[in-house]
Amino acid sequence: MTNNSSVTIFILLGLTQDPQEQKLVFSVFLIFYGGTFVGNSLIMVTIKFSQTLGSPMYFFLFYLSLVDFCFSTSIAPRLLVDSLSAKTIISYNECMTQVFALHLFGCMEIFILILMAADRYVAICKPLHYTTIMRRQVCVILIVFAWMGSVIHASTQIVLLSQLPFCGPSLIDHYCCDLQPLLKLACMDTYMINLLMVFNSGAICLSTFLILMISYIVILRSLRNHSAEGRKKALSTCTSHILVVILMFVPCIFMYTRPPTTFPVDKMVAVFYTIGTPFLNPLIYTLRNAEVKNAMRKLWNVKMMMK
Repeated sequence: MTNNSSVTIFILLGLTQDPQEQKLVFSVFLIFYGGTFVGNSLIMVTIKFSQTLGSPMYFFLFYLSLVDFCFSTSIAPRLLVDSLSAKTIISYNECMTQVFALHLFGCMEIFILILMAADRYVAICKPLHYTTIMRRQVCVILIVFAWMGSVIHASTQIVLLSQLPFCGPSLIDHYCCDLQPLLKLACMDTYMINLLMVFNSGAICLSTFLILMISYIVILRSLRNHSAEGRKKALSTCTSHILVVILMFVPCIFMYTRPPTTFPVDKMVAVFYTIGTPFLNPLIYTLRNAEVKNAMRKLWNVKMMMK
């Protein structure tokens, strides 16, 4: 990875410099990361081995759980290690790799949420054509294109960052490498590069959020023509999706649709969507989804019988 600056390492200041608070950070985020690992792994295993969860919605949910786990893993292990370390040094290449992973999995999550909204739209608004439109081959192709789009997005961010010269100081007032903290360290006018980054990240987040919310409004309005039982089931599923969309997009819009400035609340907002959202998503999809809970119980019963 080409480095156009004299800086070869960065120092992450983390969430706090107080040793006692760092221990608390380690304990809290170890619980969150452990919950993320267990929750998302449980959903992936359940969908993989359950015969009742073969619909496109659960196909996309499998990948959402996979991406949530990877998204959190790109940040949490480093945060846990740094919270116990006296010096939190990260090399230039490691920093760029972290930015790439953060935006790769973050963008992939956005694409999957779009696909899940499209799936619900077809299922509720065009039920007679659902099995034809949302065939397994189509779903696989959509996931492949989503990965390709995510790689392009993340690569674009790295190309833009690689143009920045960093002359020092190399102190990043954050617990991970990301766009805004790095732009603040650049020793050049970053107006144009920030504009491109806002277009590549912020505009995509904002426009996608608006499109998703409009699509769910259309879906919910169409439920008036369904039976009471059908409305209840569809409303439960859509409510879970809408909640996850809000949890993901609102912090991202706050972080990536503004000039290159940093605020004290930035770290907490970043914690929410990098650590909190991947932890909460499995809870939202299992607690509000009877099919997933029943499939988990059946798999658990089969496991106990095998013993």
